[in-house]
Amino acid sequence: MNGFAALGVLVGLVAAATAAGLIWRATTGRARAVRGREVVRPTEVGSEPFGGSATLLQFSTAFCAPCRSTARVLDAVADDHEGVRHVEVDLTDRPELADRFHILQTPTTLVLDGAGAVRARIGGAARADDVRTTLHRILGSDHVSA
Repeated sequence: MNGFAALGVLVGLVAAATAAGLIWRATTGRARAVRGREVVRPTEVGSEPFGGSATLLQFSTAFCAPCRSTARVLDAVADDHEGVRHVEVDLTDRPELADRFHILQTPTTLVLDGAGAVRARIGGAARADDVRTTLHRILGSDHVSA
């Protein structure tokens, strides 16, 4: 392989890696609507009752740095909306829940409606504006913010 061919391969690899990184960055932390209506009960995750209007169910692990910042974001969003509760579940203590809820990364947040039905899923660190938009869609335009 001559020098120009090697340089071309190197430039191509850098371009592909950059594109993949930009795509990953643009999609991580975004809420995706969930098809179907899987229902989660508080007893399944070892929680107290969920929020009356919605629940932000966060799956974390003990050594996950983005999980701590996500918890702060979700706490703040939940505090701004009446009837919304943030619940954090540590998968370190409950590894069977990773299989049950198809958790491939932490943090992963499931946005549940008042009946516990999964309405959206966020893989990675949650973005406050995206969580608020998702809650607005679930709660409707007549919900009351605190």
